[in-house]
Amino acid sequence: MREYITELSRYIIPALMIIYTLCSYAALADRPSWKDGVLSYVYTVQNIVMFFMQLFMFTDLALTSGDLEYVFFYVFVQIFLAAAAIMVPAIYDRLNRLLLNNMCMLAGIGLCVISRISFGQAVRQYVIVLLSLAVALFIPWILSRIHFLKKLTWVYAGAGIVMLGMVLLYSEVTYGAEISFTIAGLTFQPSEFVKILFVFFLAGALWENVSFARVAVTAVIAGAHVVILVVSKDLGSALIFFVGYVFVVFSATRNYLYLLAGAIGGSGAAFGAYKLFAHVRNRVITWLDPWTYIDNAGYSVTQSLFAIGTGSWFGMGLLKGNPKAIPFVEKDFIFSSVCEELGVVFGICVILVCVACFLEMMKMAALIRDRFYQLIVYGIGIMYIFQIFLTVGGGVKLIPLTGVTLPFISYGGSSVMTTMFMFFLIQGIYIRLQQEGGRHNGGNAKNSGKAKQRPGKDSES
Repeated sequence: MREYITELSRYIIPALMIIYTLCSYAALADRPSWKDGVLSYVYTVQNIVMFFMQLFMFTDLALTSGDLEYVFFYVFVQIFLAAAAIMVPAIYDRLNRLLLNNMCMLAGIGLCVISRISFGQAVRQYVIVLLSLAVALFIPWILSRIHFLKKLTWVYAGAGIVMLGMVLLYSEVTYGAEISFTIAGLTFQPSEFVKILFVFFLAGALWENVSFARVAVTAVIAGAHVVILVVSKDLGSALIFFVGYVFVVFSATRNYLYLLAGAIGGSGAAFGAYKLFAHVRNRVITWLDPWTYIDNAGYSVTQSLFAIGTGSWFGMGLLKGNPKAIPFVEKDFIFSSVCEELGVVFGICVILVCVACFLEMMKMAALIRDRFYQLIVYGIGIMYIFQIFLTVGGGVKLIPLTGVTLPFISYGGSSVMTTMFMFFLIQGIYIRLQQEGGRHNGGNAKNSGKAKQRPGKDSES
């Protein structure tokens, strides 16, 4: 009987993920002809599918391993998912259900996959996820009561540079990069938290003044962030900051010359990094031909590709693959582990759910009247989707490996906490948009009004 259940789960879990993904894009479409109850029905189906998928995944883990610790962990994960998917909408009835459901789905997948790789790491990740949710719940409430965020532009810039500088001076060396430090046994990666400050700085600097002089000053300060990250050899984060800056400037100015300048400058910086840093050269070489260096530098990439190929469309089943053969699998190659044991179909759906989050953010940004908050949502969306591109692209050999995490799924407390804060910042801005009467397609239809004019001047005192 156990074999029948675990074998059937190989097909049931991807099928449930397909249904969930289709619901995400149905909610994203939100046709004007739909009645108010249609979206609520779609979100309810998403929640039901999410809980059933968790049930099958942890049942598979418990039956295959014969270890009851997965049963207990399953109960605790469901407590988190129920709190997030049911309690949060009860507190904030105007929030964006699509972003909330997708956040819960991705976090649930991450906790399950990490528990398969390392149960101890999964427990630590769970505690951080629970604490992050408890703190993030206050973010929309705080946003509704603070009215001076636009006046702190240079505070955001200074705080971000100081935090990155402290890491450069006092951090521990992790795989050749100075990116984190440990306090009371807990490891923090400040560059993750600085992402939020960086987006707020860009929005504060550009929401009402997009002159060449202002853009130039902003470029200098943004460049300081990037340079510190480069000196720290945290090149993945440096690339995310740089791309975030270029696209936020473009969003604020609508000037394609800035995109061109960013492309040229980024290409030059990439060439410079290739010349200056040996580990960058190694990653480029192993990206071009990992098979020649399979015994050393190319080992991680080749094992990642083997795992994806072995998993095929529907995966080998949880605990039936060998993801631990991939170095740093829980951080850099979690997507490969997902594909190996849950299947390429499941992995594609994970990417599509992440893309749905990004598209929802872009829809929201297009409808926000307040330029400051519009740029914040736009910046968060760009940095989020680009990080996913770097992680997945590096794991499948589309681009050189950068060593960044897959948001909500990879192991990493700083990453999951920062991403959850970003999602709740967007929720707070979305609630603000609803309260101002703007219509957004992804939210509760009963709270929607008519779309207003193009985002423009400040509506905040």
